Amino acid sequence: MMDEVVQFVVFKVGVEEYAIPILKVNEIIRLKGINITQVPNTQKQIVGIINLRGEVVPIIDLRLRFGVPEKKLESNDRIIIVNIEDKNIGLLVDSVSEVAEIEGANIVPPPDQISGIDSRYITGIAKYHDRIFVVLDIETITT
Repeated sequence: MMDEVVQFVVFKVGVEEYAIPILKVNEIIRLKGINITQVPNTQKQIVGIINLRGEVVPIIDLRLRFGVPEKKLESNDRIIIVNIEDKNIGLLVDSVSEVAEIEGANIVPPPDQISGIDSRYITGIAKYHDRIFVVLDIETITT
């Protein structure tokens, strides 16, 4: 992985920037015009389900998953559709900024003292130009 260049989708939750490998992403959709149907008695971070071209897709609010204060949904918010074990899951995020190509050598293990989100959700820290992104373990977040 050291010489390999990996593409990541970069997005924001609160003030932090996160990244997930682009190969895990099926599509990114705008919240505008999307109806999220609430489902009673689900985990707190699951804000509901959507109908995506006939498929029922659960939506996980990463703000709730990461303990970031809740906010009113806005039309700028995005849903990143990821595929985990042949199931589509939507990740509700504040914004998607770019696709970043990052060399494997620029991805380092997270420091032990990392604060904020649960460290089991993190696979590494990516250094990209003058920024850093928290690289997320998409399988852990969606379980």
